[in-house]
Amino acid sequence: MFGPFKSAPFSDPMLGDLIRSRGLWRGMLQLDSGSTKLALAGTRTAPDPAALAVARELKAQLPGWRSTIEMVLFEHYEPYAEAVATGECPETKGCFPSIAAPNGVWPHASLEFICISPLDGFLTTELGYITAWDEEHTLGARFAGGTFIALCGSVLPP
Repeated sequence: MFGPFKSAPFSDPMLGDLIRSRGLWRGMLQLDSGSTKLALAGTRTAPDPAALAVARELKAQLPGWRSTIEMVLFEHYEPYAEAVATGECPETKGCFPSIAAPNGVWPHASLEFICISPLDGFLTTELGYITAWDEEHTLGARFAGGTFIALCGSVLPP
């Protein structure tokens, strides 16, 4: 029915149906802000149990990560704002956002995907953000074991 190269869908009571595509198990995660694309590492037969456990806990984890994420997004924003203010980087598309503090990033940033997979030997949760001040890149806030690792300035959606 699914052929020799096609995995059967995986149904999780909390995450819903996950479909394996391009090496990852894919679905949608329902968050307070709406639904977000979710990708999980795993084998041909099922998502990785540890990745599933992390995904199931994300709704509870995200509020605790919020201040860290807004701080690193704001740190990423500041050089862009400075370049626009000094004329080094003229505005090219629309109005450049004016953000005075880290918690002001949220109207200008949107969560595009969540990927939970091994990276450098650690199961890592990457939150991919699109921002109004950096239209050319998707920014990846990475966490391992609930601890912030880095903000990557250019990540590809899984």
